[in-house]
Amino acid sequence: MSFALVGYRILGNLAAPLLRVALARRAARGKEDPARLGERRGLASLARPDGPLVWMHCASVGEAQSTLPLIERLRARGVFVLLTTGTVSSARLMAERLPAGALHQFVPVDKRAWVRRFLAHWRPQLALFVESELWPNLILETQARGVPLALINARLSERSFAGWQRAPKIARRLLQAFSIALAQDETTAERLRSLGASAVTITGTLKLASPPLPADAGALVPLQALIGGRPCWLAASAHPGEEAAISEAHKALSARWPDVLTIVAPRHPARAPLFAASLAGVGARVALRSKGEQPDRAVNAYIADTLGEMGLFYRLAPVAFVGGSLIAHGGQNLLEPARLGACVLHGPDMRNFAELAATLIKAGASEQIDGGAALGAAVARLLADAPERARRVAAAHSALAAEDGALDRIWAGLAPLIDPLAPVVGHVAHAHA
Repeated sequence: MSFALVGYRILGNLAAPLLRVALARRAARGKEDPARLGERRGLASLARPDGPLVWMHCASVGEAQSTLPLIERLRARGVFVLLTTGTVSSARLMAERLPAGALHQFVPVDKRAWVRRFLAHWRPQLALFVESELWPNLILETQARGVPLALINARLSERSFAGWQRAPKIARRLLQAFSIALAQDETTAERLRSLGASAVTITGTLKLASPPLPADAGALVPLQALIGGRPCWLAASAHPGEEAAISEAHKALSARWPDVLTIVAPRHPARAPLFAASLAGVGARVALRSKGEQPDRAVNAYIADTLGEMGLFYRLAPVAFVGGSLIAHGGQNLLEPARLGACVLHGPDMRNFAELAATLIKAGASEQIDGGAALGAAVARLLADAPERARRVAAAHSALAAEDGALDRIWAGLAPLIDPLAPVVGHVAHAHA
């Protein structure tokens, strides 16, 4: 084991009291579930079911949402599934959406003793790490127990790749713990291979197989009635640094349509005041969803500063600008608005989703803009042209359909690891019949 990994473990042991304090502070800020803090220290709050169990780990809401079709297939084979995530919002979503026989726990903080405690309780027969969740102790302690590991739906952004290039020995050691690596695209596959991963296969993105983001009809219908026939557009996953462009676009649109409604969904709801102040500065009448306010006729800028409601807002707006792309961030996922029938706009920096952005642009399903003036002009053009919106939505659906099949390819790639569980599955299923 490299000196860097040894040092990482020593620091983790020394920092244990600080980690407990940090968890308590996060809980006080609503970033941890106080009733389930023990899970972050490897203390299970649920019993392990009898039978074969696959552990699947992913970061947050988007990744968790994408795993649901795969979890359904595992459950159809009689395999129990333990899903771990690290955020309160993902835990709430999974409480509503996981099928029977699939359990959720918060992932333990990557301290060796806490990870060992977690593994000793759950005793998984297979571990699936989703996208780019490469935590040293989680991976190496799982491998040390003889549990096969697979990296699935792998995506390695330019920033993450650059970071791992600065620690090549650690990256190689961690990636070689995975017997299978299933990458979303060729770019990620090349990056994983260069860092030392073996048996890399390109399968496409599991997010294409996941159901569209849900929306509560009890919230959607009243909002649709409030908005009525007003021109409406959405700035989704908006980041600090993009507020000026969004406000400039709103000001231009208001000059053409005084009743236009601009909806802004900040990537981080805590940044809502930044966007509210910017919009108010150009004369917008602002309301915040977190305060229970509504986008009635007295409001023309609505800040959607809540979690887990993006499916709602993508359904409300026929045009959606996807943020994190007018700044040096790399963009956010374009799949969600495209699948829900919104015309997609984004800025020039889409390096985190480069292949998807290129696919949609090539199909004529999305458009790149470079600032506030261009954003306002593009939104105005689309709001005024219903046939063009319909054409772009159809083009997006066709382009995404052509890229589909990822779930089957991932399932086939995992077959060497899942099939050995089949004899156990058959026995358990018979015993419970």
